[in-house]
Amino acid sequence: MDASARTLLEPFKALRNGVFAKLYFAQTISLLGDAFTWVGLALLSYQFDQARSPTILATALTLRVTAFIIFSPFAGVVADRVERKTILYTTHFIRMGIIGCFPFTTAEWQIYVLTFLLNVFNAFFTPTYQAVIPQVVEKKYYRQAVGLSTATYQLLGILGPAIAGVFALWFGTREIFLIDAATFVIAAVLILMIPGEDLQNGVTKQVRESQNTLADVGTGIQLMFGNRLVRFALSFEFVSAIAGAMILVNTISLIKNEIHLSDAHYGWARAAFGIGAAIAAFVAGAYDKTESRSLSLIGGSLVLGVSILSANSVPLAILIGLWIFAGLGQSLADMPAETLIGENIAPSDQGKVYGAHFAFSHLWWAIAYPIAGYLGTAFPTMDFLIAGIITLSCASLVILFFRPKLDMDLTTASVP
Repeated sequence: MDASARTLLEPFKALRNGVFAKLYFAQTISLLGDAFTWVGLALLSYQFDQARSPTILATALTLRVTAFIIFSPFAGVVADRVERKTILYTTHFIRMGIIGCFPFTTAEWQIYVLTFLLNVFNAFFTPTYQAVIPQVVEKKYYRQAVGLSTATYQLLGILGPAIAGVFALWFGTREIFLIDAATFVIAAVLILMIPGEDLQNGVTKQVRESQNTLADVGTGIQLMFGNRLVRFALSFEFVSAIAGAMILVNTISLIKNEIHLSDAHYGWARAAFGIGAAIAAFVAGAYDKTESRSLSLIGGSLVLGVSILSANSVPLAILIGLWIFAGLGQSLADMPAETLIGENIAPSDQGKVYGAHFAFSHLWWAIAYPIAGYLGTAFPTMDFLIAGIITLSCASLVILFFRPKLDMDLTTASVP
Protein backbone atom coordinates (compact mmCIF):
# COMPACT_ATOMS: atom_id res chain seq x y z
CA MET A 1 0.00 0.00 0.00
CA ASP A 2 1.49 3.36 -0.99
CA ALA A 3 1.97 6.30 1.38
CA SER A 4 -1.03 8.31 0.15
CA ALA A 5 -3.39 5.38 0.68
CA ARG A 6 -1.99 4.83 4.19
CA THR A 7 -2.54 8.50 4.97
CA LEU A 8 -6.19 8.37 3.87
CA LEU A 9 -6.81 5.20 5.87
CA GLU A 10 -5.00 6.37 9.00
CA PRO A 11 -8.06 8.01 10.63
CA PHE A 12 -9.89 4.68 10.56
CA LYS A 13 -7.34 3.22 12.98
CA ALA A 14 -9.23 4.99 15.76
CA LEU A 15 -12.17 2.62 15.12
CA ARG A 16 -10.10 -0.22 16.58
CA ASN A 17 -11.19 1.23 19.91
CA GLY A 18 -14.60 -0.37 20.55
CA VAL A 19 -15.93 2.47 22.72
CA PHE A 20 -15.00 5.11 20.17
CA ALA A 21 -16.44 2.97 17.36
CA LYS A 22 -19.85 2.88 19.06
CA LEU A 23 -19.72 6.63 19.76
CA TYR A 24 -18.62 7.34 16.19
CA PHE A 25 -21.40 5.31 14.58
CA ALA A 26 -23.95 6.83 16.98
CA GLN A 27 -22.77 10.30 16.01
CA THR A 28 -22.82 9.41 12.31
CA ILE A 29 -26.43 8.21 12.53
CA SER A 30 -27.34 11.41 14.43
CA LEU A 31 -25.70 13.53 11.74
CA LEU A 32 -27.72 11.77 9.08
CA GLY A 33 -30.79 12.55 11.19
CA ASP A 34 -29.74 16.21 11.29
CA ALA A 35 -29.78 16.28 7.48
CA PHE A 36 -33.35 14.96 7.58
CA THR A 37 -34.21 17.66 10.12
CA TRP A 38 -33.05 20.58 8.01
CA VAL A 39 -34.39 19.27 4.72
CA GLY A 40 -37.70 18.64 6.48
CA LEU A 41 -37.68 22.13 7.99
CA ALA A 42 -37.00 23.72 4.62
CA LEU A 43 -39.90 21.81 3.05
CA LEU A 44 -42.16 22.45 6.02
CA SER A 45 -41.40 26.18 5.89
CA TYR A 46 -42.40 26.16 2.23
CA GLN A 47 -45.66 24.40 3.11
CA PHE A 48 -46.54 27.06 5.68
CA ASP A 49 -45.77 30.12 3.54
CA GLN A 50 -44.07 29.92 0.13
CA ALA A 51 -43.21 33.62 0.05
CA ARG A 52 -41.83 33.73 3.61
CA SER A 53 -40.14 30.32 3.68
CA PRO A 54 -36.58 31.79 3.54
CA THR A 55 -37.43 34.01 6.54
CA ILE A 56 -38.88 31.08 8.47
CA LEU A 57 -35.82 28.93 7.82
CA ALA A 58 -33.41 31.79 8.60
CA THR A 59 -35.20 32.41 11.89
CA ALA A 60 -34.91 28.71 12.74
CA LEU A 61 -31.16 28.81 12.01
CA THR A 62 -30.78 31.91 14.18
CA LEU A 63 -32.58 30.18 17.04
CA ARG A 64 -30.26 27.19 16.59
CA VAL A 65 -27.14 29.32 17.02
CA THR A 66 -28.73 31.24 19.91
CA ALA A 67 -29.43 28.00 21.78
CA PHE A 68 -25.80 26.94 21.32
CA ILE A 69 -24.39 30.25 22.54
CA ILE A 70 -26.62 30.40 25.64
CA PHE A 71 -26.60 26.79 26.80
CA SER A 72 -23.29 25.25 25.67
CA PRO A 73 -21.18 26.71 28.51
CA PHE A 74 -23.62 25.25 31.05
CA ALA A 75 -23.69 21.96 29.13
CA GLY A 76 -19.93 21.65 29.54
CA VAL A 77 -20.29 22.04 33.29
CA VAL A 78 -23.06 19.44 33.40
CA ALA A 79 -20.80 17.07 31.43
CA ASP A 80 -18.33 17.17 34.32
CA ARG A 81 -20.97 16.57 37.01
CA VAL A 82 -23.52 14.14 35.57
CA GLU A 83 -22.67 10.69 34.23
CA ARG A 84 -21.72 11.32 30.62
CA LYS A 85 -23.43 8.21 29.30
CA THR A 86 -26.68 9.47 30.83
CA ILE A 87 -26.30 12.83 29.08
CA LEU A 88 -25.53 11.22 25.73
CA TYR A 89 -28.44 8.80 25.56
CA THR A 90 -30.94 11.08 27.34
CA THR A 91 -30.36 13.93 24.91
CA HIS A 92 -30.91 11.49 22.04
CA PHE A 93 -34.25 10.28 23.40
CA ILE A 94 -35.42 13.83 24.16
CA ARG A 95 -34.48 14.99 20.67
CA MET A 96 -36.34 12.00 19.27
CA GLY A 97 -39.47 13.21 21.06
CA ILE A 98 -39.05 16.78 19.83
CA ILE A 99 -38.46 15.70 16.23
CA GLY A 100 -41.53 13.49 16.46
CA CYS A 101 -43.65 16.60 17.12
CA PHE A 102 -42.76 18.35 13.85
CA PRO A 103 -45.22 16.37 11.66
CA PHE A 104 -48.07 17.71 13.80
CA THR A 105 -47.18 21.41 13.67
CA THR A 106 -49.95 23.73 12.51
CA ALA A 107 -48.44 27.18 13.15
CA GLU A 108 -45.17 28.94 12.41
CA TRP A 109 -44.42 29.66 16.07
CA GLN A 110 -44.48 25.95 16.80
CA ILE A 111 -41.58 25.44 14.38
CA TYR A 112 -39.60 28.08 16.26
CA VAL A 113 -40.29 26.58 19.69
CA LEU A 114 -39.43 23.05 18.60
CA THR A 115 -36.27 24.17 16.77
CA PHE A 116 -35.03 26.07 19.82
CA LEU A 117 -35.72 23.15 22.18
CA LEU A 118 -34.10 20.68 19.78
CA ASN A 119 -30.89 22.68 19.74
CA VAL A 120 -30.86 23.24 23.49
CA PHE A 121 -30.35 19.49 23.79
CA ASN A 122 -27.91 19.51 20.87
CA ALA A 123 -25.95 22.03 22.93
CA PHE A 124 -25.77 19.53 25.80
CA PHE A 125 -24.87 16.56 23.60
CA THR A 126 -21.97 17.96 21.56
CA PRO A 127 -19.63 19.27 24.31
CA THR A 128 -20.17 16.02 26.22
CA TYR A 129 -19.30 13.96 23.13
CA GLN A 130 -16.19 16.09 22.52
CA ALA A 131 -15.08 15.75 26.15
CA VAL A 132 -15.40 11.95 26.03
CA ILE A 133 -13.26 11.35 22.92
CA PRO A 134 -9.81 12.25 24.35
CA GLN A 135 -10.55 10.07 27.38
CA VAL A 136 -11.47 6.92 25.45
CA VAL A 137 -9.06 7.09 22.49
CA GLU A 138 -5.33 6.46 22.78
CA LYS A 139 -3.31 9.66 22.50
CA LYS A 140 -1.58 8.53 19.29
CA TYR A 141 -4.98 8.08 17.60
CA TYR A 142 -6.75 11.11 19.08
CA ARG A 143 -6.17 13.50 16.18
CA GLN A 144 -7.20 10.77 13.76
CA ALA A 145 -10.41 10.19 15.73
CA VAL A 146 -11.30 13.89 15.55
CA GLY A 147 -10.37 13.96 11.87
CA LEU A 148 -12.61 10.99 11.13
CA SER A 149 -15.54 12.59 12.95
CA THR A 150 -15.02 15.89 11.12
CA ALA A 151 -14.66 14.22 7.72
CA THR A 152 -17.86 12.26 8.32
CA TYR A 153 -19.65 15.49 9.27
CA GLN A 154 -18.52 17.11 6.01
CA LEU A 155 -19.43 14.12 3.84
CA LEU A 156 -22.87 13.84 5.39
CA GLY A 157 -23.27 17.56 4.77
CA ILE A 158 -23.07 16.65 1.07
CA LEU A 159 -24.80 13.26 1.00
CA GLY A 160 -27.28 13.72 3.86
CA PRO A 161 -29.57 16.29 2.19
CA ALA A 162 -29.64 14.20 -1.00
CA ILE A 163 -30.67 11.09 0.95
CA ALA A 164 -33.23 13.09 2.92
CA GLY A 165 -34.62 14.54 -0.31
CA VAL A 166 -35.16 11.05 -1.73
CA PHE A 167 -36.97 9.95 1.42
CA ALA A 168 -39.12 13.10 1.29
CA LEU A 169 -40.19 12.14 -2.23
CA TRP A 170 -41.01 8.59 -1.14
CA PHE A 171 -42.74 9.28 2.17
CA GLY A 172 -43.71 12.97 2.23
CA THR A 173 -42.47 16.14 3.89
CA ARG A 174 -43.89 15.56 7.36
CA GLU A 175 -43.26 11.84 7.40
CA ILE A 176 -39.48 12.18 7.06
CA PHE A 177 -39.41 13.65 10.58
CA LEU A 178 -40.55 10.26 11.84
CA ILE A 179 -37.62 8.61 10.04
CA ASP A 180 -35.43 11.34 11.55
CA ALA A 181 -36.71 10.46 15.03
CA ALA A 182 -35.84 6.79 14.43
CA THR A 183 -32.18 7.70 13.81
CA PHE A 184 -31.96 9.13 17.32
CA VAL A 185 -33.33 5.88 18.77
CA ILE A 186 -30.71 3.82 16.93
CA ALA A 187 -27.92 6.16 18.06
CA ALA A 188 -29.15 6.04 21.68
CA VAL A 189 -29.17 2.23 21.64
CA LEU A 190 -25.53 2.21 20.50
CA ILE A 191 -24.62 4.51 23.39
CA LEU A 192 -26.52 2.32 25.87
CA MET A 193 -24.25 -0.56 24.83
CA ILE A 194 -21.19 1.29 26.21
CA PRO A 195 -20.29 0.68 29.89
CA GLY A 196 -20.84 3.95 31.75
CA GLU A 197 -17.49 3.87 33.55
CA ASP A 198 -15.65 3.89 30.20
CA LEU A 199 -16.97 7.41 29.58
CA GLN A 200 -16.05 8.82 33.01
CA ASN A 201 -12.28 8.81 32.65
CA GLY A 202 -10.76 12.07 33.87
CA VAL A 203 -13.80 13.18 35.88
CA THR A 204 -12.74 13.72 39.51
CA LYS A 205 -14.89 13.60 42.64
CA GLN A 206 -14.14 17.28 43.31
CA VAL A 207 -15.47 18.27 39.90
CA ARG A 208 -18.60 16.13 40.24
CA GLU A 209 -19.44 17.66 43.63
CA SER A 210 -18.90 21.28 42.63
CA GLN A 211 -22.02 23.38 43.30
CA ASN A 212 -21.09 26.77 41.84
CA THR A 213 -22.35 26.54 38.26
CA LEU A 214 -21.66 30.14 37.22
CA ALA A 215 -18.15 29.98 38.63
CA ASP A 216 -17.51 26.76 36.69
CA VAL A 217 -18.79 28.37 33.48
CA GLY A 218 -16.43 31.28 34.11
CA THR A 219 -13.58 28.86 34.77
CA GLY A 220 -14.20 27.13 31.45
CA ILE A 221 -14.07 30.44 29.56
CA GLN A 222 -10.99 31.56 31.49
CA LEU A 223 -9.13 28.31 30.81
CA MET A 224 -10.02 28.46 27.13
CA PHE A 225 -8.73 32.00 26.64
CA GLY A 226 -5.92 31.55 29.16
CA ASN A 227 -4.20 28.74 27.25
CA ARG A 228 -2.11 30.24 24.47
CA LEU A 229 -2.52 27.35 22.09
CA VAL A 230 -6.29 27.12 22.47
CA ARG A 231 -6.64 30.91 22.24
CA PHE A 232 -4.57 30.88 19.05
CA ALA A 233 -6.82 28.23 17.49
CA LEU A 234 -10.03 29.95 18.64
CA SER A 235 -8.86 33.21 17.03
CA PHE A 236 -8.41 31.43 13.71
CA GLU A 237 -11.92 30.00 14.02
CA PHE A 238 -13.18 33.59 13.90
CA VAL A 239 -11.12 34.19 10.76
CA SER A 240 -12.55 31.01 9.25
CA ALA A 241 -16.11 32.02 10.18
CA ILE A 242 -15.85 35.26 8.19
CA ALA A 243 -14.94 33.45 4.97
CA GLY A 244 -17.16 30.45 5.71
CA ALA A 245 -20.22 32.63 6.27
CA MET A 246 -19.56 34.33 2.93
CA ILE A 247 -19.54 30.98 1.17
CA LEU A 248 -22.70 29.73 2.88
CA VAL A 249 -24.67 32.96 2.47
CA ASN A 250 -23.52 34.35 -0.88
CA THR A 251 -22.57 31.40 -3.11
CA ILE A 252 -26.18 31.09 -4.26
CA SER A 253 -26.25 34.74 -5.36
CA LEU A 254 -22.87 34.38 -7.03
CA ILE A 255 -24.01 31.35 -9.04
CA LYS A 256 -27.45 32.63 -10.05
CA ASN A 257 -27.00 36.41 -10.32
CA GLU A 258 -23.40 36.82 -11.50
CA ILE A 259 -22.57 33.61 -13.37
CA HIS A 260 -26.25 33.18 -14.35
CA LEU A 261 -26.49 29.45 -13.77
CA SER A 262 -29.00 27.13 -12.12
CA ASP A 263 -29.66 25.62 -8.70
CA ALA A 264 -27.92 22.44 -9.85
CA HIS A 265 -24.69 24.37 -10.43
CA TYR A 266 -25.03 25.83 -6.94
CA GLY A 267 -25.22 22.26 -5.66
CA TRP A 268 -21.98 21.42 -7.45
CA ALA A 269 -20.21 24.37 -5.86
CA ARG A 270 -21.43 23.47 -2.37
CA ALA A 271 -20.45 19.84 -2.92
CA ALA A 272 -16.96 20.93 -3.99
CA PHE A 273 -16.57 22.87 -0.75
CA GLY A 274 -17.71 19.87 1.31
CA ILE A 275 -15.37 17.48 -0.54
CA GLY A 276 -12.40 19.76 0.12
CA ALA A 277 -13.30 19.99 3.79
CA ALA A 278 -13.64 16.20 4.08
CA ILE A 279 -10.26 15.58 2.44
CA ALA A 280 -8.55 18.01 4.80
CA ALA A 281 -10.19 16.38 7.81
CA PHE A 282 -8.84 12.98 6.75
CA VAL A 283 -5.23 14.05 6.17
CA ALA A 284 -4.61 16.95 8.58
CA GLY A 285 -3.74 14.77 11.56
CA ALA A 286 -1.22 12.79 9.54
CA TYR A 287 0.62 15.78 8.09
CA ASP A 288 0.56 18.38 10.87
CA LYS A 289 2.46 16.96 13.85
CA THR A 290 3.21 20.32 15.53
CA GLU A 291 2.02 20.71 19.10
CA SER A 292 0.39 24.06 18.32
CA ARG A 293 -1.16 22.87 15.02
CA SER A 294 0.18 26.14 13.61
CA LEU A 295 0.80 24.58 10.19
CA SER A 296 -2.91 23.74 9.85
CA LEU A 297 -4.19 26.96 11.41
CA ILE A 298 -2.05 29.42 9.49
CA GLY A 299 -1.99 27.48 6.22
CA GLY A 300 -5.73 26.80 6.33
CA SER A 301 -6.68 30.41 6.97
CA LEU A 302 -4.42 31.72 4.22
CA VAL A 303 -5.71 29.15 1.71
CA LEU A 304 -9.29 30.01 2.67
CA GLY A 305 -8.74 33.76 2.29
CA VAL A 306 -6.92 33.45 -1.05
CA SER A 307 -9.55 31.03 -2.40
CA ILE A 308 -12.40 33.51 -2.09
CA LEU A 309 -10.52 36.60 -3.29
CA SER A 310 -11.22 36.13 -7.00
CA ALA A 311 -14.57 34.34 -6.76
CA ASN A 312 -16.50 37.29 -8.24
CA SER A 313 -14.57 37.16 -11.52
CA VAL A 314 -14.11 33.49 -12.44
CA PRO A 315 -16.23 30.98 -14.41
CA LEU A 316 -17.90 28.02 -12.74
CA ALA A 317 -15.14 25.50 -13.46
CA ILE A 318 -12.53 27.61 -11.70
CA LEU A 319 -14.96 28.48 -8.90
CA ILE A 320 -15.47 24.79 -8.16
CA GLY A 321 -11.70 24.38 -7.90
CA LEU A 322 -11.47 27.39 -5.61
CA TRP A 323 -14.28 26.05 -3.43
CA ILE A 324 -12.44 22.72 -3.04
CA PHE A 325 -9.43 24.66 -1.72
CA ALA A 326 -11.72 26.83 0.43
CA GLY A 327 -13.14 23.67 1.99
CA LEU A 328 -9.62 22.39 2.62
CA GLY A 329 -8.71 25.68 4.25
CA GLN A 330 -11.75 25.83 6.47
CA SER A 331 -11.28 22.32 7.85
CA LEU A 332 -7.60 22.99 8.51
CA ALA A 333 -8.45 26.20 10.35
CA ASP A 334 -11.39 24.83 12.35
CA MET A 335 -10.26 21.36 13.43
CA PRO A 336 -7.26 22.08 15.68
CA ALA A 337 -9.16 23.81 18.50
CA GLU A 338 -10.97 20.62 19.50
CA THR A 339 -7.80 18.53 19.55
CA LEU A 340 -5.79 21.22 21.35
CA ILE A 341 -8.33 21.31 24.17
CA GLY A 342 -8.05 17.54 24.52
CA GLU A 343 -4.25 17.69 24.50
CA ASN A 344 -3.64 20.78 26.65
CA ILE A 345 -6.48 21.11 29.16
CA ALA A 346 -6.60 18.90 32.26
CA PRO A 347 -9.13 16.06 31.87
CA SER A 348 -11.08 17.28 34.90
CA ASP A 349 -11.67 20.64 33.18
CA GLN A 350 -12.26 19.52 29.61
CA GLY A 351 -16.06 19.36 29.81
CA LYS A 352 -16.44 22.99 30.80
CA VAL A 353 -13.83 24.12 28.26
CA TYR A 354 -15.45 22.18 25.43
CA GLY A 355 -18.76 23.80 26.40
CA ALA A 356 -17.20 27.28 26.32
CA HIS A 357 -15.55 26.53 22.99
CA PHE A 358 -18.78 25.30 21.42
CA ALA A 359 -20.52 28.52 22.49
CA PHE A 360 -17.81 30.90 21.29
CA SER A 361 -17.21 29.11 17.98
CA HIS A 362 -20.92 29.60 17.21
CA LEU A 363 -20.78 33.19 18.46
CA TRP A 364 -18.15 33.84 15.76
CA TRP A 365 -20.63 32.60 13.15
CA ALA A 366 -23.41 34.72 14.64
CA ILE A 367 -21.13 37.73 14.09
CA ALA A 368 -19.99 36.60 10.65
CA TYR A 369 -23.44 35.93 9.15
CA PRO A 370 -24.59 39.59 9.28
CA ILE A 371 -21.24 40.71 7.84
CA ALA A 372 -21.70 38.29 4.95
CA GLY A 373 -25.28 39.43 4.44
CA TYR A 374 -24.24 43.10 4.39
CA LEU A 375 -21.38 42.53 1.93
CA GLY A 376 -23.59 40.46 -0.36
CA THR A 377 -26.27 43.17 -0.39
CA ALA A 378 -24.11 46.31 -0.48
CA PHE A 379 -21.32 45.06 -2.77
CA PRO A 380 -22.79 42.19 -4.82
CA THR A 381 -20.12 42.27 -7.54
CA MET A 382 -17.11 42.42 -5.20
CA ASP A 383 -18.35 40.91 -1.94
CA PHE A 384 -15.96 37.93 -2.03
CA LEU A 385 -13.01 40.17 -2.86
CA ILE A 386 -13.74 42.33 0.17
CA ALA A 387 -14.31 39.29 2.38
CA GLY A 388 -11.03 37.77 1.20
CA ILE A 389 -9.16 40.93 2.12
CA ILE A 390 -10.85 40.98 5.55
CA THR A 391 -10.05 37.28 6.07
CA LEU A 392 -6.37 37.67 5.19
CA SER A 393 -6.07 40.85 7.26
CA CYS A 394 -7.59 39.18 10.32
CA ALA A 395 -5.36 36.14 9.82
CA SER A 396 -2.32 38.41 9.73
CA LEU A 397 -3.38 40.10 12.97
CA VAL A 398 -3.89 36.74 14.69
CA ILE A 399 -0.43 35.56 13.57
CA LEU A 400 1.12 38.84 14.72
CA PHE A 401 -0.52 39.05 18.15
CA PHE A 402 -1.53 35.52 19.19
CA ARG A 403 0.96 33.09 17.65
CA PRO A 404 2.67 31.06 20.39
CA LYS A 405 6.41 31.35 20.73
CA LEU A 406 8.60 28.82 18.95
CA ASP A 407 9.28 26.88 22.14
CA MET A 408 5.52 26.37 22.49
CA ASP A 409 5.56 24.58 19.14
CA LEU A 410 8.27 22.22 20.26
CA THR A 411 6.95 21.22 23.67
CA THR A 412 3.75 19.87 25.05
CA ALA A 413 2.15 23.15 26.00
CA SER A 414 0.10 22.14 29.02
CA VAL A 415 0.81 25.31 30.95
CA PRO A 416 -1.32 28.32 30.01
